[in-house]
Amino acid sequence: MLQFLRLMTVSGFLLGALSLSLNAHADTRLTYKSASAGTAYYQMGVELSEAIKTGTEGDMTLTLEESQGSVQNVMEVMARQGNYVFTAPPGLVTRAREGSGPFENRQNPRFQEIRALFPIPSLTMHFVVAGDQDVLALDDLTGKHLLIGKGSFGAREAQRYLDLFGLTDGVEVDDADVGSAPDALKNGQIDAFATASSFPAPNVIETAASHDVGLVSLSDEQVAETGATPQVIPAGTYSSIDEDVLTTSLPVVAYSTTAMDDDTAYTLTKTFWERREAMAENSGWWGSISPEMLANLQGKLHPGALRYYDEAGIEVPDSLR
Repeated sequence: MLQFLRLMTVSGFLLGALSLSLNAHADTRLTYKSASAGTAYYQMGVELSEAIKTGTEGDMTLTLEESQGSVQNVMEVMARQGNYVFTAPPGLVTRAREGSGPFENRQNPRFQEIRALFPIPSLTMHFVVAGDQDVLALDDLTGKHLLIGKGSFGAREAQRYLDLFGLTDGVEVDDADVGSAPDALKNGQIDAFATASSFPAPNVIETAASHDVGLVSLSDEQVAETGATPQVIPAGTYSSIDEDVLTTSLPVVAYSTTAMDDDTAYTLTKTFWERREAMAENSGWWGSISPEMLANLQGKLHPGALRYYDEAGIEVPDSLR
């Protein structure tokens, strides 16, 4: 009888431990930090959260946190533990590992633990020009009043391109808030505006829906000279623009750290790719994502994410392994 009771006690303990293990696995919670509320990237976080919840039947929960930008996202790696997921351009993560740029005086060994999971929509440069031409050359900005905004990646890139290609003296530049650009263009206050966003960009959709506009398309040589990642905006992305547009982009990636266990990283990555097409049906920017974008990553993939890519037969550059 005593032996039976001992057996029952041990069995009960094992069952309880198994139950706790299953419950823990069935309720995996992650924090996702990307951008401030009201931005396209915050909306992507909302959509990604819903996709992960649906794809795992509620077993995995992605909780959004507002962010002031990619530098903050990377900096928080120093204090975050466990299932912290954040977005940043690959180049910024490389600078964190090197202790350069914004991290020169904020070096930390935990930056070496950052691992990539999957790409998300890139920041894509748009030069939107009033008129009935679908596609224009960069030189066609000469003599025009161009709003570039201020303090943003898009504003910095737009000014860099004007300087790089000798257009600075020939273009009237306005650094007003880029949020006012659609109305300013419709009212004839400006001739064009520059913006960087995942495509289709909401402010470009709004402008193209009520006004004849075209987009600047760069040459292959110009793209190479910028040193940026090439990006094609497919024909038909915006109303009345029926030609492909060659421009540049800044890749953005979802990252975690080695503090995330391999099974969680595997499930998160697998669910993202399995739900990507469904997300693209509701929001076009997810349609720009493809496995080929892994070539834009820098550093190493999380072992759990790598396991998924290998199982799915997706080609992974050796540098990411």
